Amino acid sequence: MSEAELRQKEKEFTETLFNLKFQHATGQLENTARLPQVRKDLARVKTLLREKEIAAAKAK
Repeated sequence: MSEAELRQKEKEFTETLFNLKFQHATGQLENTARLPQVRKDLARVKTLLREKEIAAAKAK
């Protein structure tokens, strides 16, 4: 994935996580297993972005 695609995914997962937390707090969340799943997906995307940053820094 390109950096732009990863940034877009990061934004999507962040918004989804916010909405899920909000639903959980108000008692409207039915699938509570989705919270850790989205949190881990967000962490994976952030890890890939960081790896790309490190690789770019080493290339210079």
